[in-house]
Amino acid sequence: MNSGYRMELRDIEYFAVVAMHAHLGRAAAALGLSQPALSKSLRRLESALQTKLVKRTPKGVELTLEGSTLLARVSELRLSLKNVAREIAEVGKGRVGRLRIGVGPAISERFLSAAFAAILESVPRSSLQVILSDNDLMIPALSNGELDLIINYHPPQLPDGLVFEHLFSDRYVVSAAASHPLAKKRRVPLADLAHERWALSEPALLPQQIVNEAFRDRRLPPPQIAFESRSAALRLRTVASTRLIDFTSEAVIRQVGRDSAVKTLHVPELSMLRPVGVIHRTQTYRPPIMQRMLDALKTIAKGHSDDLRP
Repeated sequence: MNSGYRMELRDIEYFAVVAMHAHLGRAAAALGLSQPALSKSLRRLESALQTKLVKRTPKGVELTLEGSTLLARVSELRLSLKNVAREIAEVGKGRVGRLRIGVGPAISERFLSAAFAAILESVPRSSLQVILSDNDLMIPALSNGELDLIINYHPPQLPDGLVFEHLFSDRYVVSAAASHPLAKKRRVPLADLAHERWALSEPALLPQQIVNEAFRDRRLPPPQIAFESRSAALRLRTVASTRLIDFTSEAVIRQVGRDSAVKTLHVPELSMLRPVGVIHRTQTYRPPIMQRMLDALKTIAKGHSDDLRP
């Protein structure tokens, strides 16, 4: 790196606009600069890094391998700067820190409330904004900086720049009202559920996909879905007063089961462990309040293993 020039954020932002337009003239127009001024900015940045970031083509410019590597870091840099600015603003308002947390609808509220209470008590001027949703919506929000972390099940795939830290495993099982005729059976073959009506999460989410796949693999007709909701607690309370069948978290069944008559059915074909953990960005800067939350979640997950695991 050229020790005579320090990279400026302005030059990095200009470079990102050049990469977006793939053309110096169009990028200059978008920035309100002359093309010579933009070229000069690009040369400063290349001089600082001692490498070529773009190469000219008949249609405009293309990123070199080094340019592509820098561009991949630009969004991370922007998020880090936004986080620092937000943290400073929160301190200016008298808060030690603010976290925006996404949680899945089937994560144990007992576990979550214990973790959140630990932070709010140990850091009195902290504040938490908790959003109830699922990975299909929360992961994009985390990637673009709208959330700081997610507490939910491990997704099938994680985008680049995100990491999953395991906390505990939760079992998904079939459940029905205690008054349901199948609740009296010690074991329920999946075929016995072929003509039952179901309360399930939305088709885009894994639990309904797992049920559909289990029926399809055994050449059974698709499950008859009578009630769809992302809220596991709402589904279970509905199941408790109907003849519907659900497939959801044992932790939520224990939680809701205290005030509603829901019973787990032993259906070997539909019983699975799902890893629960924290999803966050692999950022170089981590606000202190976020590190405190990660530590609290890990400590409480260990201390409450008997409540969280089957």
